[in-house]
Amino acid sequence: MRLSKLTDYATVILSVIAKNNSCVHSAVGMAEVTGIAQPTVSKVLKLLVKAKVLISVRGAKGGYRLARSPEKISVAAVINALEGPIALTECSASHHACEQARGCEIQGNWDLINKTVHNALESVTLADLILPVRPPREINIPVASLYR
Repeated sequence: MRLSKLTDYATVILSVIAKNNSCVHSAVGMAEVTGIAQPTVSKVLKLLVKAKVLISVRGAKGGYRLARSPEKISVAAVINALEGPIALTECSASHHACEQARGCEIQGNWDLINKTVHNALESVTLADLILPVRPPREINIPVASLYR
């Protein structure tokens, strides 16, 4: 599974908005802060409004704000807004799209894998994305275990 640049940009834009959720953010301001081209920022913002991840505020002091708190916006919702439904295989998206669906004996297993990935992405929120990065823990592996 590889996400598009637009989805990557969406997470960057949403993280900036989430860090200052009390303000309304303009497309121009988001472009300046993130370094993402303003037309691209506008496109991403419109897609996120359409998916009800953001709301747009009209007027001279208008812009965009989160539709819900960062704790209630999952990474799965962001991916879904930009990429469409999360589907690792054709049969995960539609059982009719695959020519082999009728005789496939592993289709149910792909459904299980797809649901597991979806649930994992659903469990990570925008609030999680804006937490400070923790330094990696040092892991000690006994040298003897390397020779087994």
